[in-house]
Amino acid sequence: MRVLMFGWEFPPHISGGLGTASYGLTKGMAALNDMEVIFVVPKAWGDEDQSSVRLIGANKIPVAFRQIRYEGYKKQFEKIEVGSMIVPYTDPEEFWRLTRSEISGYRTFVQTNDEGTVDFSGKYGINLMEEIHKYAVVAAVIAEDNEFDVIHAHDWLAYPAGIAAMQASGKPLVIHVHATDFDRSGGNVNPDVYNIEKSGMDAASKIITVSNLTREIVINKYHINPSKVETVYNAVEPVNIAEDVRDIKCFDEKVVTFLGRITLQKGPEYFIEAANKVLKVMTNVRFVMAGSGDMMERMIKRAASLRITDRFHFTGFLRGRDVFTMLSMSDVYIMPSVSEPFGISPLEAMQSNVPVIISKQSGVAEILTHAVKVDFWDIDAMADAIYGILTYPALSQMFIRNGKEEVIKLKWDNSAMHVRDIYYEIVSEH
Repeated sequence: MRVLMFGWEFPPHISGGLGTASYGLTKGMAALNDMEVIFVVPKAWGDEDQSSVRLIGANKIPVAFRQIRYEGYKKQFEKIEVGSMIVPYTDPEEFWRLTRSEISGYRTFVQTNDEGTVDFSGKYGINLMEEIHKYAVVAAVIAEDNEFDVIHAHDWLAYPAGIAAMQASGKPLVIHVHATDFDRSGGNVNPDVYNIEKSGMDAASKIITVSNLTREIVINKYHINPSKVETVYNAVEPVNIAEDVRDIKCFDEKVVTFLGRITLQKGPEYFIEAANKVLKVMTNVRFVMAGSGDMMERMIKRAASLRITDRFHFTGFLRGRDVFTMLSMSDVYIMPSVSEPFGISPLEAMQSNVPVIISKQSGVAEILTHAVKVDFWDIDAMADAIYGILTYPALSQMFIRNGKEEVIKLKWDNSAMHVRDIYYEIVSEH
């Protein structure tokens, strides 16, 4: 079976768990004899690992003189004027208002560069909505030019591309919900993002969610039939941590690490408040917030106001080897997320022999036994857990030993086989 898969990022060019999960799943699928994956991203940089997948950059696909036609019922359609000043706009809301029209059977034209291709940044900039819709136009061209059995779109950024490919090819669509805007926004949902998510869910033959927590959100907040939604848990890529990484720590103090985006969803403020409580009773411990995000300046100011900056460190965003270097120096890893659809980073910490504390409001809490689970808002329980693991070596060793054994069993191969079964089910029905 051949799968046309749409994502937004692919290692080494990732900003979080979405790219990591997409890569892990495609590698798991590559191990199956009856699976072949064509993975599409908006922009291919040229240094991606293509040993397990054929990677296509939408920015490399010639679309000059191509017209993309969608036949169908009278419906709303978002016209795309790429690189044109005919329809000026300053924000996504204005863009959607000005470019929405009602037609039945329509053609969409895009402006191309001198090479006949469409330019993409492949990032999450101010033109994100524009790039999402350009991506959908090129997706239709890719769908017309390739043979495949099923379409798989990762997260809301790729849902319009998946829908366009489905309309161009007539093949069934699977969407993979790694997060919803209810997770990212803390409930203050962007209506444009919600509409994209809802459109993808309505169009898909099957919806994959990364946890039962996310499955319930899809069913209850987006009003989707439960029979259409199936949970497939993420896994973790096995790593061999080099000796020079494991031995890098050269001081006796304990280290407690938060590693993730510094945004509302990840609960960084609860980590700082818990750190403040621990530092009132322990002096030989340092806290590290590794990551970047829109709340970073606010968190720096909060740490300063608590007068703990001599014991609190901000590293900025870490990737690749630097992640495992940081984990090798850590005595406790903590993920205090307010709403976490899954959460791969605790699995990476457990691989690295680090005890983990996770919020009960995370998908990964559904499958982990040897992790401390607390409510994200309970900073007293969080501080007690940190203090206990740092103070009692036997407790720490128990979590390290049992956690390592547990995480070894979480393989992408198993997730890939589950997804393959979903493909065969919808292809046979289609």
